[in-house]
Amino acid sequence: MDLAKPLPEMLVARYRHWRSATFEPHRADYVRLARQGQAPQVMIVSCCDSRVLVSEMFEADAGDYFVHRNIAALIPPFRSLGGFHGTLATIEYAVRSLGVQHILVVGHSGCGGVAGCHDLCTGEAPDLEAETSYVGLWLRILAPCYEKVAHLPDRAARLAALEHEGVLLSLRNLMTLPFVREPVEAGRLELHGAWKNIGGDELEVYEPGRGFVPTAA
Repeated sequence: MDLAKPLPEMLVARYRHWRSATFEPHRADYVRLARQGQAPQVMIVSCCDSRVLVSEMFEADAGDYFVHRNIAALIPPFRSLGGFHGTLATIEYAVRSLGVQHILVVGHSGCGGVAGCHDLCTGEAPDLEAETSYVGLWLRILAPCYEKVAHLPDRAARLAALEHEGVLLSLRNLMTLPFVREPVEAGRLELHGAWKNIGGDELEVYEPGRGFVPTAA
């Protein structure tokens, strides 16, 4: 049995368009980056939702941002070695090998992962409770935050609040990582949080003491 099939024509066509419209006009930049290696100043952790395009949102050129995407943009807390910890390994590489100066965690509206965690906590997602569900296991990272939003009157309000709480949880968990905490305390690394309304142009940025504050129009 073949392991893979040829690329769909749609992807081939889009690659060809990128090659002519983007790569060729900037060929020298790509060649330079290939020779010199990458040196991004910013790591962005965002959701793998197909509607969340952080590279586009922050106008990235090749080499600008080191981007990691996972369900609900969650960062687990520090744990002893053993098993596979892709998100933590990616952050360690960004900090220790690339020397990024900023880590930005971006949550967003309409997050399916956050909704899944909400339903897991309320007993409405039996599939996520199964021992064979990797998604359910992952979303348990966020589950402790449900208690903070459970008092809100309706599901929409709880989901919106939980999306924001997920960003704060990830920022707190970052500080449990020794390879993050040390450069933060030494002033070599800064942590940031944001929430994006994917149906509009609103971007809220977390500020200590103020919470999530809309960016200036």
